[in-house]
Amino acid sequence: MALALFDLDETLIAGDSASLWLAYMVAEELAPASMIAEEQAMMSLYHQGKMDMHQYMAFTLQPLAGKTRQWLDSLCTRFAEQVLRDRIYPEGLARIEWHRQRGDELVLISASGEHLVAPMAQMLGMDHCVAILLDEEAGMLTGQTRGTLSFREGKVARINQLFAASTNPWRESHGYSDSHNDLPLLQAVTHPHAVNPAPGLRQVAIEQAWPTLDWQLAS
Repeated sequence: MALALFDLDETLIAGDSASLWLAYMVAEELAPASMIAEEQAMMSLYHQGKMDMHQYMAFTLQPLAGKTRQWLDSLCTRFAEQVLRDRIYPEGLARIEWHRQRGDELVLISASGEHLVAPMAQMLGMDHCVAILLDEEAGMLTGQTRGTLSFREGKVARINQLFAASTNPWRESHGYSDSHNDLPLLQAVTHPHAVNPAPGLRQVAIEQAWPTLDWQLAS
């Protein structure tokens, strides 16, 4: 078994699913428009490698507190179909299929919430979905997270947890990401790939002679 680990935002899709989701909630009048500016300021810190992910998740999950998991899953499935599907890079789909034909274990791994990542994992036919877990009590969302956040070193930890029964899950593994925040993951895999890399990751990819893939949406 070889793992094929794909980041979601700006790697398989053009854009960030969490930012797009917040805009969607504002449009649906489920969140105040005032949240957008603050979320964008936090995302600026993300791109600088300075974001506090616990703080970001606590802020962006506020509108979901008190909602049911069933309600959220239904809304996010619709969001994925209406907003994210058209943002999928065709080259990403081709690379997923290449790994599928090889018999590799396909993993969609993201620092976005599971409510956004799980519908995409299903849409893409992935074997596993690793994302930030949402806390709930008696079927109601609390607006908090639980467990290890799949962010930076947390992605490596979550893969080790998921494949704890495997002797060496990283052997001959492939990793795909756009972000400098995913360096721990890319350094853990056997075959790292920088996809549409941000400047920080592009420089590392050049220094390490990692393959750089530039994917575009179909015109």
